[in-house]
Amino acid sequence: MTEYDFDRRDVLRALALLGVTGVTAPLFGGTAAASGTSPLDLEFTVEERFRPFDLIAPRFVQVDTAARRGALVKTGVRPKAPYGTVTAEVLDGSAPVVAGLAGDQGSVLGTYDAAAGRAGIEITTPSGTSVVKTAPADLRAPFGFAVVVNENAVTVLADTGAGWRPLLTERDQVRARIDLRDPAVLGKLGYAYGTRGPGRLGRVRAGYFGQAGVRDPHVVQHADGRPYIRHGKLYLTMTNAGLGFFQQAHWAVWTLDLADPAKLEQVATLFFARDGVVLGDHAGQIVRDDEHDRFILLMSSWGDFAFNGVHVRHTVTRADVLSGVHVLPTERLPLPTTVSSWDPALTRIDGRWHIAFVESPAQQPSFVFHPALAAAAPGAGYDRGLTLLGADTSVGQTEGTILQRVGGRWYLFASDGDAREYPVYDLRLRKLGTLNAPYGTNIPHPMLVRVGNRWWLTTFDGTQYAEDVLGYGGHGDFVLMRARREGRE
Repeated sequence: MTEYDFDRRDVLRALALLGVTGVTAPLFGGTAAASGTSPLDLEFTVEERFRPFDLIAPRFVQVDTAARRGALVKTGVRPKAPYGTVTAEVLDGSAPVVAGLAGDQGSVLGTYDAAAGRAGIEITTPSGTSVVKTAPADLRAPFGFAVVVNENAVTVLADTGAGWRPLLTERDQVRARIDLRDPAVLGKLGYAYGTRGPGRLGRVRAGYFGQAGVRDPHVVQHADGRPYIRHGKLYLTMTNAGLGFFQQAHWAVWTLDLADPAKLEQVATLFFARDGVVLGDHAGQIVRDDEHDRFILLMSSWGDFAFNGVHVRHTVTRADVLSGVHVLPTERLPLPTTVSSWDPALTRIDGRWHIAFVESPAQQPSFVFHPALAAAAPGAGYDRGLTLLGADTSVGQTEGTILQRVGGRWYLFASDGDAREYPVYDLRLRKLGTLNAPYGTNIPHPMLVRVGNRWWLTTFDGTQYAEDVLGYGGHGDFVLMRARREGRE
């Protein structure tokens, strides 16, 4: 891979940073307004690093059963969006094994044929059946077999005892024959599995795809910036990395246990309907607007990214988007910019809605992006009369904007991939300094969380999953840092 390719992909991060202050819970040790701590006084070191990885999100299993015999067993259970997984225990691998999505008029299947020594991806439509891709494979039973659908990408994986590894993946040839993002198409397909011969399967499970890694952490907050906490757990959104590029990722809500900040659990899965399809738009924020008894959701349009622009979208709902599976219609947010935008961060400051975001004047031949800040008209809704307050056009790889209050003062935080640092701005976009924290791979974005009398910083890195097969996009590790110095009240 050329140096140019590495640089370009390294800056394609739409990572929102996650700031938590102003918490009244005892574990957070008081309110930010009472704190005398400046973010520039804190020094962070890495405490833990781990990798959330689930082919099926634990809370979102839809099928869990002993396999029935048959060449193709259709469960009749289907996902609401094209992000699903089927796994099967292969007890006798002598006959070809299949799994994926199937209906009366078509199917999207991953296959493994031991006699032929190959895995494949097979698409059936009313026009006929096509094997769109194959790869050599030598699997000895017993082994785990899985087929994952992320948007229109289909990936076949196997677990021979050392964890799941992809055998092959394909998107373009699948999309040329079927569009799983179309609700009319997906609605006719359900999870399916089978053996084309006398082979035996054991346990079969199916459900919503989990993640190959996580990124873009952003706290769920109240309109005034207070973090949203239930039963001792902090709620945050993260981008669940898919098995491939940005279109294969989707958005999810997670909880972080305040008694154990390293403990994460996915509690909601979010998808978005626009332009007649269902997508996994991500890299955004959820705000609980208590005054109007609603949730405000903002997200970046990475779900159909094709190097032709990105923009911020939004929606409001009274549904409990912090649990369950949701498909929500969205609209484009009228930001005061004529170029691409992503990484929205919304907070009501002194009675006026402020929104930080990233401006990107170019995505080809390379990405250029910088932080910006806008505000709505005084007394108006968050999406009304937005005017630009400032932007830092001196930087070209800086994203992950968030508005956060520390020590009674509001800041805009971001991450500069060129300088390899976390800049700290005031609300006029004047740079005040940088956070004293390790800067890892990719463009990591800091989430400051106060636990007791200590400050924690949660972020991610660029560690890939099976890049040799899947290409770029299956990152990153979840990284937890802690400040050396105690925060002062």
